[in-house]
Amino acid sequence: MSPGTEQAPPAVTPATARRRPGGRSAHVRARVHDALLALLVEQGFDALTVDAVATRARVHRTTVYRRWRDVGGLLADVLDAAGDDDWRPADTGSLRGDLTALNEEVHAALTVEPSVTGALIAASFRSTEAARALRRFWEDRYARCEVIVERAVARGDAPAGSDPRAVLLAATSPVYHHAVLLRTPPEPTLPAVAAHAAAVAATAGAFLPEGGRA
Repeated sequence: MSPGTEQAPPAVTPATARRRPGGRSAHVRARVHDALLALLVEQGFDALTVDAVATRARVHRTTVYRRWRDVGGLLADVLDAAGDDDWRPADTGSLRGDLTALNEEVHAALTVEPSVTGALIAASFRSTEAARALRRFWEDRYARCEVIVERAVARGDAPAGSDPRAVLLAATSPVYHHAVLLRTPPEPTLPAVAAHAAAVAATAGAFLPEGGRA
């Protein structure tokens, strides 16, 4: 689950998001999205223009301007399309395993070269419309990942009342911090280490509301 305006869970990248069928309009949208992502990774946000995207996609510039208006609109649509998939977090049978699998997806999306996810995160800070779309993406991913904590509670891995978002943030934030903020070299053990720490804390009741902690 990955492209955030805040550090967040799993990494399904917009580049691989499943798009709805829809004839010629959907075909044009897919070509424009692919062109934008290619240019963003190759040249960065500052070189990104509607004309350049239209040329790369082999679509008339008027079509692109009419539908998306500007680069911010293009980025927002790519991010919204990223949420149009059937991704769900893995069920490994344990809280630690689920969080590790989640972190490994995030880590892979952020450290692969070139990183489409990383480029989209960076670009979202340059457009209010894209930033709103990115937040929608994260909110959707958080909601899908709540089942990880629900399963943990049902298995007895975490106490009832544990805050799902707090658990997810504790597990995934170290991965985002290292990859996006510090830009440290990929650390293969980081996903499992961060997941283990969050799982131990969750089991101990660290993510219960203040009134529910022992």
